[in-house]
Amino acid sequence: MKNQNPIEEARRYVANAQEVIQKANYDSDLKFYTDGKYVKMAGNTLWNGCLIALDAVLAVRNGKGRPSIEKYKEAAGKRDRKLLAAIVAGYNTMHLSMGYDGNVDRKVCNAGFDNANAIIDHCAKLFPASVCA
Repeated sequence: MKNQNPIEEARRYVANAQEVIQKANYDSDLKFYTDGKYVKMAGNTLWNGCLIALDAVLAVRNGKGRPSIEKYKEAAGKRDRKLLAAIVAGYNTMHLSMGYDGNVDRKVCNAGFDNANAIIDHCAKLFPASVCA
């Protein structure tokens, strides 16, 4: 069952992605994960968690269809420029490099987790304090 607090729900996604990335089998000699399938799953899970947090603070789900990354960037640009920068970096790392490409470089994957936490933490600051308490 979903948590009522979208920020906590987003953090739950990050925890789930951490469990998934463990299945990617890290090769300490090469400093790469050996199974791109799990990297893709972790990247998509991270990005979906970020979307939950972003939807809590940005009005992008108005109208028909799914919101595009452009709608998120436009809404963030109007609300908070730091959030916009985090969205651009996070989208490129989590969604594209990890989620689509399955980039197995550990540094890229660590950056994806860092980006997710930064976006969610920033959204927590923008989300109404009474709801997060």
